[in-house]
Amino acid sequence: MKIKHLLILSLFSVVIASCTAEVSDKQPNQTPEAVSSSVGASSNQTKPLAQSPQSQNSTPIKSGTFVSGEHKTQGTVRITNKDGKSSLELDQSFKTSEMGPDLVVILHRSDNVINSTKPPSYPLNKGDYIVIAPLQKYSGAQAYSIPQNINLADYKSVAIWCRKFNATFGAANLSS
Repeated sequence: MKIKHLLILSLFSVVIASCTAEVSDKQPNQTPEAVSSSVGASSNQTKPLAQSPQSQNSTPIKSGTFVSGEHKTQGTVRITNKDGKSSLELDQSFKTSEMGPDLVVILHRSDNVINSTKPPSYPLNKGDYIVIAPLQKYSGAQAYSIPQNINLADYKSVAIWCRKFNATFGAANLSS
């Protein structure tokens, strides 16, 4: 009986060891920057812009400063227009928590998202927002194109939102 248990334990150890080696071979060591840049993705969102967020020859339309909600969020956001195309740009000082899965950048109809929702998660109501794109990284400058069919006059804030848990990490009221 003891030999049977010993064989099962040995087999189990070999399987665990081989799985561990396989996982570490397939997943290269990633720097925090690489992990940050791979924040959740969704196939039906707009794609982030490849260019620098401080686009040259762009006209600022609206801007705002983030206030924290569920998690500390800071920095500024601006919506710009270049050649008839709008984009949403987070500045170099932007930073939010790395605690959420499926973080997205949204436009919201309220001019005060945090005070119009309830702590601790500051949940959003369907129809009050539109998802622009998955968050590219947890900090630093980044830019997102805004589809032309979105009427920017309908939206008064930008927020960083955890779609999975309906939690607003932070929001910025937009003003001209």
